[in-house]
Amino acid sequence: MNTTPAADGFRMPGEFEPHSGCWMIWPERPDNWRLGAKPAQQAFAAVATAIAVGEPVTVAVSRAQFVNARTMLPDAIRVVEMSTNDAWVRDTGPTFVVNRRGVVRGVDWVFNAWGGMNGGLFFPWDQDDLVARKVLEIEGCDRYRAPLILEGGAIHVDGEGTLITTEECLLNPNRNPHLDKGQIEILLHEYLGISSVIWLTKGVFDDETNGHVDNLCCFARPGEVILTWTDNKRDPQYRISQDAFERLSEARDAKGRKLKIHKLQQPGPLYRTQKEADEIDAIDGTTHRKVHERLAGSYVNFYLGNSVVVMPLLDAKRDAQAARQLQKIFPERRLIGVQSREILLGGGNIHCITQQVPAGKKKR
Repeated sequence: MNTTPAADGFRMPGEFEPHSGCWMIWPERPDNWRLGAKPAQQAFAAVATAIAVGEPVTVAVSRAQFVNARTMLPDAIRVVEMSTNDAWVRDTGPTFVVNRRGVVRGVDWVFNAWGGMNGGLFFPWDQDDLVARKVLEIEGCDRYRAPLILEGGAIHVDGEGTLITTEECLLNPNRNPHLDKGQIEILLHEYLGISSVIWLTKGVFDDETNGHVDNLCCFARPGEVILTWTDNKRDPQYRISQDAFERLSEARDAKGRKLKIHKLQQPGPLYRTQKEADEIDAIDGTTHRKVHERLAGSYVNFYLGNSVVVMPLLDAKRDAQAARQLQKIFPERRLIGVQSREILLGGGNIHCITQQVPAGKKKR
């Protein structure tokens, strides 16, 4: 498309709105996933199976892993062959937009592996930059190529004109150094149909994505957000969450509403063990995983499906409390917990490895 979504009357819907399906990518690279990605593959399969309870799931798989993935995944899950560099479809896949007639299109952002040659996590990333285009071709959706380096995990919207993000990520010089905050807001308006941006300062402590908002805060529904929290004032996450809480408390959304804020206690803190570090292959061009490094664990990093909430299980001492909170926030959905430390060890969690497709019509 040579126009923009906003000019054509399209908007990005909230994740709580109806889906026609969900996309994932199969993990395999041994320099990011331990033991040749076998434990991670089991976790991804469990996430896909849980989401499939309420909507169709498609998993993109390399040629080498097709038979293995097809064997591990339930028959109801669609498996398609696709070349990628890694498995973070939230960040490499398209951001879908819809219009009032229910037509679905997709935004294809520029991807540079979370920083390119200035702090990026791996090289090359050429196949990941093609993922959005491939997904949109398979889905039969028209595509907008946006002139902006951005990952899907860096934004959350309420579907009614409000977007939340972090300055740490979108204003990072390793993304779009030629653009200032105002120029970025204009592009977000043009490609997502939003009218108001709520800027938080930082993301979760030690998040290697440069502070993706989807690990810190998300919309539960219009006018309502969920925020990663800790009461431990000695934890570096405390100041980050406190600052976010203050900004969210002072903010008004695009409809002029004050936000209701749910505080969701973080797991841990969690750290990479010696064994987990030793079981990852060291390969040039990839960020090396270090023993005892803090993992950016968060219960906010869940998938909100049509009829389910698929949440990460990360800490036996905190999981049950987080589950009770999420079930209270989403009483209309079935809560399914998945052991997801293996996903966290790779640098993200359930929201990061999924991308919902809004319900609607494709190409006319």
